[in-house]
Amino acid sequence: MKILSIVGSRFVQLLIMILVLSFVTFLLMKITPGDPIRAILKVDDVISTTVEEEKLRKEYGYDQPVLVQYGQWLWNVAQFDLGESVIAKRPVLDMIMSRLPATVALTIGGMIVLFMISIPLGVLGAVYEGRWPDYVSRWIAMMGASIPSFWLGLLLIYVFSLTFNLLPVMGTGTLAHFVLPSITLGIAMAPMYIRLLRERLIATLQSSYIEAAKARGLRKERVLLFHAIRGSLIPLVTMFGLSIGSLLGGITVIEILFSWPGMGELIVNAVMQRDYPVIQGYIIIVGFLVVISNLIVDVMYVLINPQIKQGKEAG
Repeated sequence: MKILSIVGSRFVQLLIMILVLSFVTFLLMKITPGDPIRAILKVDDVISTTVEEEKLRKEYGYDQPVLVQYGQWLWNVAQFDLGESVIAKRPVLDMIMSRLPATVALTIGGMIVLFMISIPLGVLGAVYEGRWPDYVSRWIAMMGASIPSFWLGLLLIYVFSLTFNLLPVMGTGTLAHFVLPSITLGIAMAPMYIRLLRERLIATLQSSYIEAAKARGLRKERVLLFHAIRGSLIPLVTMFGLSIGSLLGGITVIEILFSWPGMGELIVNAVMQRDYPVIQGYIIIVGFLVVISNLIVDVMYVLINPQIKQGKEAG
């Protein structure tokens, strides 16, 4: 029942968020500089006239009041119709769904690298607090936080692709193509997780219930793995839920750097060409993914600690 209540509340939040997000996005698209009609005429190499522009505005409904346009667009979204790209002349949903799997795959790869780096270094920093493993862990976290992701990507390309010719520079097709963009994405996000896990684990190891577990004669490894680390994962799960939005937004730079066929190139081209339907569809899809990710995080709360109810400790 607890999980069902979480799913129900998140579903209500999803509807509210989509309404607010869609309206703000739609309004911003109307007040920003640029004209999609002129972009269409430029792409088609047509010498524009007032008559031609007015004809296209009427065809795409841009001659209607803003609220009427928004209402029509929202009604279409409710029917799972995100409209048609004014530049590519293709359904927006098809364009996004054709690129979404690549973005999701790269996101998963980055998260795997993230946890492979942050969990061992965070645990080492906490267990050996004040000793050389702790200093190494903190130094790696500081260096990772200081390096921009695009510069790190260029450095990895230079070392592993151009110098040693070990990994491909760009594109997809094999597992090797995942390595460099996943490492870049994972390292870029790891520092905050390393610091958070270290600080939380240090506090947990000094708590009374850990001392009680040790007093019962449990081995140090068991206390660390099944008691201390489990109790310290809640902040990481929280951070994971909060960082999903920035992860999906920040992945655009890495996709363009490695010529990854995800949604990054799609949204950049849409912004440059004022392709409003694509921009709005992209934001709605990303917003939906963020809410679903936070729903998964809430369920993970319950699985990690059943006393947690919708993000707050019971009692």
